[in-house]
Formats: sequence, C-alpha cells, structure tokens
Amino acid sequence: MENIRLLLVDDETDFRAPLKKRLARRGFVVLEAGDGDECQAVMNNASVDVVVLDVKMPGMNGIEVLEWIKENHKKTEVIMLTGHASAVDGVEGIKKGAFDYLTKPLEFPHLVQKIEQAVEKIRRDAEKQQEAEFKTRMEQQMISTERLASLGTLSTGIAHEIDNPLAIIKESAEYMRLLLSKADHADMPRKSDFENAVGKIETAIERAKRITHQLLGFVRKPETFFAETDLKVLVAETVEFAAKGAEIKGIQIVQDMEGVNGTIWSDPYEIRQVLFNLLTNAIHAVESDGTITVSLKGTDSRVMLIVEDTGKGIPKENLGKIFEPFFTTKPPGKGTGLGLYVTCGIVERLGGGIDITSRVGKGSRFQVALPRSRKACENMGDNKELCVDILNKIKGDPAK
Repeated sequence: MENIRLLLVDDETDFRAPLKKRLARRGFVVLEAGDGDECQAVMNNASVDVVVLDVKMPGMNGIEVLEWIKENHKKTEVIMLTGHASAVDGVEGIKKGAFDYLTKPLEFPHLVQKIEQAVEKIRRDAEKQQEAEFKTRMEQQMISTERLASLGTLSTGIAHEIDNPLAIIKESAEYMRLLLSKADHADMPRKSDFENAVGKIETAIERAKRITHQLLGFVRKPETFFAETDLKVLVAETVEFAAKGAEIKGIQIVQDMEGVNGTIWSDPYEIRQVLFNLLTNAIHAVESDGTITVSLKGTDSRVMLIVEDTGKGIPKENLGKIFEPFFTTKPPGKGTGLGLYVTCGIVERLGGGIDITSRVGKGSRFQVALPRSRKACENMGDNKELCVDILNKIKGDPAK
C-alpha cells in the first residue's frame, strides 16, 4: 500500500487526526479536508487514489461531493462514511458511484480492508484499459499490414505500367530537342518557347519517375541520394509550383526564412516531395482567403521546416491516425490517404522526425526536423541506426 494517496474528508478534526496517524503507519500517504470545498481544492492540486468521505458535513454534503468527484476525477474511488441511522445515505452513495460505505464508529481493520479492495479495483481497471488500448493498437497494425501487403502488389504493377509510357514520352522529348538543335531550325519562330516547353516535359518526366519509385518504396527500400541542399531555394521553388492551387481558393502562401541558414546535407528530391505533400494538404484544409505559412528554424545540428495553416484543423481522435496508410478525411475520389504516410516514411529515411499540433477551427502545424550535417546525424539518438545507413550512401566531402 506504499505510495497510495488517501484523502480523509470529515468536518470533525478529532476524528480525522488519529485516523490519519494510524493510516500513515500502514504506509499510506494521507491528505485531509474539513469540508467539500477543501476536498475540491486538494484534489485540484494533487492526485488522489481513494477518498474516505463523510456523508454529514456542513455546506456540501457527502453525496454532492461524491457527484463532483465522479464527474471530475473518474479514476478515484470513494468510500462513504455514515452513521448507523443513515445507512440509506451509503446506499445512495453506491448508486452514485461510490465503491462502498462504512458506518461509524469505524472498525479500523475493516476500513483498511476496504481501502485495499478499492486500490485493487483501480489497478484492475487500469490493466483492463491497457489491454484494451493494446488490442486496439494491434488491430490497427494488422489492418495497416494487410493494406500495405495489398498496396505492395498493386504498386509494383502500377509503377511498371507508368514507366512504359514515360519512356515513350521521354524518347519523344529527346527527339524534339534534337530537332530543335539542328541548324535548319536555328531561325524558327519562338524557338526558345519550344525549348522551354520541352524542358518542362523533361522535368515532369523525372518527377513522375520519382513518384513511381516512391510507389515501389512500399515494396523495397528506395535509394536515397544526398547532396548539399539549400532549403530556401527548394522552398521557393516548391511554393511556386503549388501556388496555382492556392490562388484558385484565394489562399496566401507566406514564406518566413529570414536569418536562417537553410543549407543541409540531404536529398533535395525527397524534401521537395515532403513539402509539396504538406502544402497540398494545407491548401485542401484552408477555406477561401486563408493563409499558409512556410518557415525555417535552425540550430547548429538541425533545421526545422514548418508548414502552418489557418484551416479547419484535425480532430483530436484523428491525430493518431493521420500517418497511417489509406487514412483520409477527404471525400471519396479526392484523396488516397497515402500522402502523409509517404511523407512520414521519407522524413524517417532522411534521419528526421515529424510532429503535428492542431486545433479544430484554428488550423494545423506540421514541423519537420532534419539533420543539418553528418555530425548532427550521428547524434540523432534513437535514429542513429537509420542515420548510419544513410551516411553509408553519402558521397562527396567526408566532413559533411
């Protein structure tokens, strides 16, 4: 019974004082209150396992105090104390949620037994809750595993089918660039516009190929290519790419990167995909005339890439699910539920972490923490094994 916290609530000091001493000798941590108001004050400032509560008190009576406890401290058990002539109050207390009741004058061993039984009930309830939570987590994990197994088979086929037309498009783009380079087309009208268009096609092909490789990442670990990356330039390019979708809804995208060193050693393609996914989600979440802020914060070892929006926010019950595969709150046909799952996987591959805070009706804030350099990566603690694997792929300056 060590560290069990009891609260004696009784208006008779001569009753409480000796009872407190006897209970303390049994190893209990005993607090006192002389009435209902004092009881509320104590419980609002300290955790209490069991309350021994007198029914007859000035001001709030025991039943009223019991109702307050059960409303505000559901895990606390209450043992009611009644006089011989008011046992009906004890029965009423049990109906209101009390663990049991005892009549005065008390038999001390009987009180200790009831307290021990109440504590055992608290422990059993806690174990049941833990078992239920564990079962729920395992069921969710099994569902996710089954979904990913199906996705692995599907992804392989989709990536193969997409790669075939991409190869044809790439070959055609190369042929157009070859034609444009010939001398007999040197003076053709708007030649630079055509060359620019071919360049955009080639860029889009590379991006599409990266997406198919990410699909295959569900089946096998994708290859990551590290290089010196300027996050300020990367953010500006990605924001420009996402700006059209924001403009349609009248959303303003603000960039806040002043005074921060945005240079890190990482995979620029992967980071661009992360940022684009977060911006796409933010644009979907924000109503007309809202704001999305992309900012950078840095330390010597890490850089934080933050995307914050003034959207509808995420309900508390969904915060633990948003990184699961196929989880989406978008209407059917509007989302696959893979965007944030892919995003989380990329960030982990890069040796970083992602955190989210959100309030319904106020907006959401995603913070991606990325290691700045090789030295920072080696000091990532729980992510060290992942970082070592990443470092084996790094090419270039060994000091990075």
